[in-house]
Amino acid sequence: MLVIVMVNLKGGSGKTTSAAWILHALHESGLSVLGVDADPENESLIGWSQLAEWDVPVIAMPVANLHRQLPGVIAPSIDVVVIDTPPMTDSRRIVKSAAKLATHIVCPMAPTGMEYDRLGAVRELVTEISDDADVPPDFAVLFNRVIANAASTGVYREIIQTDGVRVLNPPIPRKEVYAQSYPQPIERASTSAYGDAVNDLLTPAVDESEATA
Repeated sequence: MLVIVMVNLKGGSGKTTSAAWILHALHESGLSVLGVDADPENESLIGWSQLAEWDVPVIAMPVANLHRQLPGVIAPSIDVVVIDTPPMTDSRRIVKSAAKLATHIVCPMAPTGMEYDRLGAVRELVTEISDDADVPPDFAVLFNRVIANAASTGVYREIIQTDGVRVLNPPIPRKEVYAQSYPQPIERASTSAYGDAVNDLLTPAVDESEATA
């Protein structure tokens, strides 16, 4: 089973939107999925699922021992769990607990200086989790709210990759279909930029030394 956890230091970074679209992209590809809303304040993911009457199940579990409670409620038929977490500044214990379950940790962010500065805190959390894990989670950045042909996208992609962090392809463009998707039904997610990004996420990264061997 795969567990994809959306993480960022602050709110407003696109975690819930990304979780929703990724959840639907996986569902449309034929996988059995479960969404988990771990945000004790907003509960936006489960609220969205109810308002839009999603076909995919979403549960609320905003608890600091998520890594202990959640495994007991996941049906054996579930292929992928997508967890939407609260901002780390407000609820680091919940975020860390969710990250302990992760096979993949995704940090949605715009390619800007302010959001790049926040990435360091997320990387610290990933390092903490990885040091204690038998199998460290894959960690990747997902650029969102990207302006077409903006030079900053390439600049920050290079900076982040130089830091040793994977950046998913493609970036998520700044479009109304994403920005205004709450609380609407989500359709054709698997053929969207989110669908391509999740395909990239689940494709194992190739080590450069192996690729040139």
